[in-house]
Amino acid sequence: MIGPSSSSAELIAHLQTLRSEENISGMARFGIVTETALGISNSDLRKIARTVKQSNGRALELWQGNIREARLLALYTAEPQKLTADLARTWSDNFHSWEIVDTAADLYVEAGLKALIPEFAADDREFVRRTAFAMIASAAVHLKNEPDDTILAWLPLIDAHARDPRNFVRKAVNWALRNIGKRNLHCHARACTVAERLAASDDRTARWIGKDTVRELKSEKVIARLERKSATR
Repeated sequence: MIGPSSSSAELIAHLQTLRSEENISGMARFGIVTETALGISNSDLRKIARTVKQSNGRALELWQGNIREARLLALYTAEPQKLTADLARTWSDNFHSWEIVDTAADLYVEAGLKALIPEFAADDREFVRRTAFAMIASAAVHLKNEPDDTILAWLPLIDAHARDPRNFVRKAVNWALRNIGKRNLHCHARACTVAERLAASDDRTARWIGKDTVRELKSEKVIARLERKSATR
């Protein structure tokens, strides 16, 4: 039985008992890397995370287990207030799956590691670069008290990497630009300017990012939501 004081070894042993070959096959269809997967859903992993105490030491041990579910559990149970940039860099060196990246991005933003965004964006490794833009996407939504200028300062990074054709990068760049545009009317206007410029690009990837972003940001649904949000301030 697992509990607040369970060790990493006990948690990994428990995870092994929940292995599902059927779920592993299903995950592969969503582009999830399943080489080390046990087939445990994220919702079930979050339930396990809620039963144990946060611990960076144990999270590091879970990460070193090199099992998909153990690494997600490490990210769910790390202590954001104690997470260092060096540990984030170490974990990012092992990124090879979009779902791990996106979960880590939320944690890094919560931990206040925004300064890593330009560094990760400059890294040519596909999943490390994705981390930068997943962090921007997360920050635009979750850092509600952060000045807009902080968020908008990342637009040049989006512009600079909008021509990276790799699937997991281009989708994250697109995601980041859309989330900035949906933050509020001020950010919407700035994001649309970037999106329209990209939409007119000769580069296929940049053009796709721009057109897809413009399509969403200029939809009646998004504009109506932003106007309602502005009116209630």
